[in-house]
Amino acid sequence: MDVLLVSLASALAGFIDAMVGGGGLVLVPALFATYPLAHPATLLGNNKSASVWGTTWSCWQYSRRIELHWTSLWPGAVAAWVGAWLGAYAVTQLDPAFLRRALPVVLLLILAYTLARKDMGRSQMPRWAGRAEALAFAWLGLGLGFYDGFFGPGTGSFWVFALVRVLGYDFLTASAHAKVLNTASNLAALVLLSLKGHVWWHMAFYLAAANVLGSWLGTRMALRHGAGFVRWVFVLVVSALIVKTGWDAFIR
Repeated sequence: MDVLLVSLASALAGFIDAMVGGGGLVLVPALFATYPLAHPATLLGNNKSASVWGTTWSCWQYSRRIELHWTSLWPGAVAAWVGAWLGAYAVTQLDPAFLRRALPVVLLLILAYTLARKDMGRSQMPRWAGRAEALAFAWLGLGLGFYDGFFGPGTGSFWVFALVRVLGYDFLTASAHAKVLNTASNLAALVLLSLKGHVWWHMAFYLAAANVLGSWLGTRMALRHGAGFVRWVFVLVVSALIVKTGWDAFIR
């Protein structure tokens, strides 16, 4: 029964992640609630064992319909790998609890900015190209990759917002590129946590299969309805993240 419950949570997480990120809002709390005595790093490792497959599948689906800037993406993906590896190592040494109070505040600022800029992310207007764009991807990859490996909640939404705000992408294109970066950071964190013994492989198959199913459905919906739809899903997911992380940080 426990595996069924967390597998259903993994499917919903994959669905949300495929569009705007934030699947950890669903799966991570489900894992912590179902297995309260497990080491936090182990539960984060189980989350990565699912999400890495969902983001990989989503990457493939997006790449068939949206032109990805691979020349700029590769430096970002490598940097995301390095950052996530360092972050995952850090979480085995340090307690990331100090980030819990800051996270809802940062998310609230992102939400307010997105709502205030009503045209932001509705059309594709890249600000840089070539080496400048690759460098921007690399810095974003390193910073958000570290956060993903160390703590994680909301990483996909941070990716999308950063690509829209910093690089000038529309929400759909940002979500597609974010999946490549998120796949790299998920894989790096998974490799390190598994080497440290923090993955339950007997559960990983079920979580991964459910996450891929959710990712398939979420990607199809995003591609069908376009950037405007993805923008409003982003607003809803970030709002839910604010409520959840704020509750965890200040009330519970």
